[in-house]
Amino acid sequence: MVSPLDLLFESEGLPSFDLPDELARLYGGPLGFATPRLYANFVSTLDGVVAISSVPESNKIIAAGSEADRFLIGLLRAFAGVIVVGSGTLHGSPKGLWAPDGPYPAAGDALAELRRRLSLPFEPEVAILTRSGSVDVDHPVFEKGALVLTTIWGKAVLGARLPAASTIVALGEELDPREAVAWLRERGHSLVLTEGGPTVFGSLVAAGLVDELFLTVSPLLAGRGEPDDRLQLIEDAPLLPDAGVRGRLLSARAQGSHLFLRYELTR
Repeated sequence: MVSPLDLLFESEGLPSFDLPDELARLYGGPLGFATPRLYANFVSTLDGVVAISSVPESNKIIAAGSEADRFLIGLLRAFAGVIVVGSGTLHGSPKGLWAPDGPYPAAGDALAELRRRLSLPFEPEVAILTRSGSVDVDHPVFEKGALVLTTIWGKAVLGARLPAASTIVALGEELDPREAVAWLRERGHSLVLTEGGPTVFGSLVAAGLVDELFLTVSPLLAGRGEPDDRLQLIEDAPLLPDAGVRGRLLSARAQGSHLFLRYELTR
C-alpha cells in the first residue's frame, strides 16, 4: 500500500467531500470540488514533458514508478462523471479503460465506496474528442462503451464501424471545445476530468474551460532533440502574451522526490 502523501501547503476553506477514511488517509487530508468543475490531471518531468508520442504509455515512464501518482490518478477519476481524452491519448494508451481502480487496484474498494457516496455510477463515462474521426475502432474502450465527440466529417469517417456500445455525436463542422463541454453538462456531468493530451488540454485552457489543474512533478529530466516528439503540458495553444492564464496554488503535497500540486486556473 502506498504511503500517505505529506501535506506541505493547503489553502483554507477548500470544498470537501465525504471521503472514505482510507482515501483521506492516503491523500493526506480532505478533497472535494465546487460544482460544476472541469479539472485536469497530468504528470510532468522537471523540464515540462508530459508525453512522448512515439512511446506507448509514456506517462508511466515519466511518472518514474510513483505509486502515489497512480493512487492520485485513481482518486481523481473516482470523483468524475466523465473523463475526457483526445485521440492522441487514446493512441498512446492502447489498453486504457480509464477506470478509477485501474492505476491503483489496492484502493479499488475505497474508490468504489466514494462513488457510491457521491451517487455516481460504478465507473465514469469516457469521452473521446476527435475532429477527424481517426481513432482505432478496435480499442477496448469502445467495446466497453465510450462517447465519441466529433465533427460531421468525423462521424461520416467512422460510420458504423464502432461497437454498438459506443455513441458518436457530431458537434458541427468544427469541434468547438465549448460545445463539447456544454454537451457533457447537458448529459448531467457536473464534474469533468480531462487527462489530455496536451492538445486537448490546450484547447480547453484557451477556451477558458479548465477550472483546476492537478500536476504531479516527477524528478526526471526528459531532454529534447531533433526531430522531437516530446510534448509539453500545452500544445497548439499559444497563451502568452495575450491570454494571461494564471494558476493559484491551492495545495502542495509530496512523497519522496515527487511533488503533487493543485492549481486553480484563472484569467
